[in-house]
Amino acid sequence: IKSDQSMRDPIEFKDGHNQLLEENIISYVKNEMKKIQKVLSPDYPECLESQREEEELEGEDEEQRRSSRESFLKITLHFLRRMKQEDLADCLQSRDEEQASSIISHIKTSRSLHIMCHIPVFCWITATVLEELLKTREGGDLPKTLTEMFIHFLVVQTKVKKVKYDGGSETDPHWSPESRKMIESLGKLAFEQLQKGNLIFYESDLAECGIDIREASVYSGVFTQIFKEERGLYQDKVFCFIHLSVQEFLAALHVHQTFINSGVNLMEEQQATSKKHKASQDKPTPEHLYQTAVDQALQSPNGHLDLFLRFLLGLSLQTNQNLLQGLLTQTGSSSQTNQETVEYIKKKLNENLSAERSINLFHCLNELNDRSLVEEIQQSLRSGRLSTDKLSPAQWSALVFILLSSEEHLDVFDLKKYSASEEALLRMLPVIKASNKALLSGCNLSWRSCEVLSSVLSSQSSSLRDLDLSNNDLQDSGVKLLSAGLKSPHCELETLRLSSCNLSDRSCEVLSSVLSSQSSSLRELDLSYNHPGDSGVKLLSLQCSFFFPLDFCELELDTNSVNRFLKVSDNNRKVTLVEEEEQPYPDHPDRFECCQLLCGNGLTGRCYWEVECGEFAHISVSYRGIRDRINCRFGRNDQSWSLFYSSGFFSVCHSSRETPISSSSISNRVAVYVDCPAGILSFYNVSSDSLIHLHTFNTTFTEPLYAGFRLWSSGSSVSLCSL
Repeated sequence: IKSDQSMRDPIEFKDGHNQLLEENIISYVKNEMKKIQKVLSPDYPECLESQREEEELEGEDEEQRRSSRESFLKITLHFLRRMKQEDLADCLQSRDEEQASSIISHIKTSRSLHIMCHIPVFCWITATVLEELLKTREGGDLPKTLTEMFIHFLVVQTKVKKVKYDGGSETDPHWSPESRKMIESLGKLAFEQLQKGNLIFYESDLAECGIDIREASVYSGVFTQIFKEERGLYQDKVFCFIHLSVQEFLAALHVHQTFINSGVNLMEEQQATSKKHKASQDKPTPEHLYQTAVDQALQSPNGHLDLFLRFLLGLSLQTNQNLLQGLLTQTGSSSQTNQETVEYIKKKLNENLSAERSINLFHCLNELNDRSLVEEIQQSLRSGRLSTDKLSPAQWSALVFILLSSEEHLDVFDLKKYSASEEALLRMLPVIKASNKALLSGCNLSWRSCEVLSSVLSSQSSSLRDLDLSNNDLQDSGVKLLSAGLKSPHCELETLRLSSCNLSDRSCEVLSSVLSSQSSSLRELDLSYNHPGDSGVKLLSLQCSFFFPLDFCELELDTNSVNRFLKVSDNNRKVTLVEEEEQPYPDHPDRFECCQLLCGNGLTGRCYWEVECGEFAHISVSYRGIRDRINCRFGRNDQSWSLFYSSGFFSVCHSSRETPISSSSISNRVAVYVDCPAGILSFYNVSSDSLIHLHTFNTTFTEPLYAGFRLWSSGSSVSLCSL
């Protein structure tokens, strides 16, 4: 790129450069994947991939090299398109553009498939299956579920084996007795090792499942694709499937086949000896098999049966069994069995499961072609009638599942659209973790919320880069809890907004420690409308871009609106109630009949001001049209919001609904903060050099706002403070 060329400008390639670029990127992706996967997923089988020597690579035949090259090119193209690098991907695309576009478009239509595309092996499986189906199929549906995709993969690879290694033709039946036996043996191995939590196996494990190593290595073209041999410690041979998902699919296939062929439910616990279990074993039913599998997956401490469960339920569908005709015995699965399984899963969803477990159960419902819960919530979202106060745990989980399936919501997530509460925060944590930007401002969060948010920030899978926690009473204790996540090497948060969170210089010390850590990626910090003190400012000033309160509102009393028993003084910055002395104000249509007034300048954007008030004083925010109300007193209508102060007592009022406020420290100095676009109005008690949160209104402001004051005790006053 030339020095004067923007990084955002498209790069033009000359003829002949595409081939070199393609080769370099493929080589880079192959090498970098081996490095980064060991960090990102050290427990996955592909991370055991050995670093072959150059001479071993030279031993590959031409077809193997071509196949490898094409697979990595497909992965590279997919990654580039997901990173919005469409032009570069187009330059590398040497295949049929229409076919490539069809593959990518199809994947995006299925969330179950799309979310798996962060796994390189799954990208390869998907490309292999869809490329074959698009070539050989005239119309018809492409795989939409994970089970369908893996069934087609097994069929495609078996056809390749039949043609390439057995000398058959593409029209020959691809399931021979030998291939059926090998699939059964691999399925048994996959299930038994999955139950033990093993991802790598030894030759003795294979022998127990009837797998002859020499026969398998000579025999299989398909199995070199789904099963591979590695060199472990001391040069012993160890084996693993190329990915855990392949092992889970074959394990589910084995459980399904065993139940159909012999009536044995492999999901039953071996130690079960009760009459109930014996009765169920005497008369096994498909319903009991699937319900037992659901229970065991939910009880799994690390979720290692999640994909297995999805595959097993997917194999219960007759349409999927038809795809494996010749391998599976057809069960004629009834719709009643599937419906009972669906209802059982819905019952489990109402048991307040963890977010991860609930999401997987929705994927299971998808494998069973049931979207009733999801469609119910989607309809409520479209109509604008979604009331989160009435949602069941299952409906909450459906909402989370829908939001996780939406790229739009994962760009910017706003909690207030659903519920401004800590309960909603806990329900929505998976969405927050998957979002790029989370708006949690003014959601009635406390320091308790910071602990769960800290776990989100420290998660290796978190996508969060921008977090807005403004206008919540987090206090210094909340920031301390949050700092544990901010210091995590996995945290990639760049922007943190803590405006008006009742923070002192102690929070600045904690945040300074975060910024000085080598792993911190924080670049922008908003601490406006807090009281950090001079020491806090000095601590943070050299470490990042930060914001403190510099845009205080300079208010001025409107003498055209002031009641005649209110006296204005101090250059229109103080008002006092003088009942015995009516002021000689001229007539004006804006003048109030009750003892109150508005300020002359309107409030826009984010505004902050402080006042000192005497007894029986209302500090308010109002629409200018309040005068047209029969009851125009501040707080007694839907046009105004008011804080009342008297003798060490506070209360807030809106639409005549009054709420008393308890506060540990009370002074006669009050701070007001309003964020007009966000619909946030907060009141604070100013004590010493700190802000003590009193109350926050969360609403939608539909008209310009004005500050206002009402007095109803002779001698009471309100003064605007200079800041």
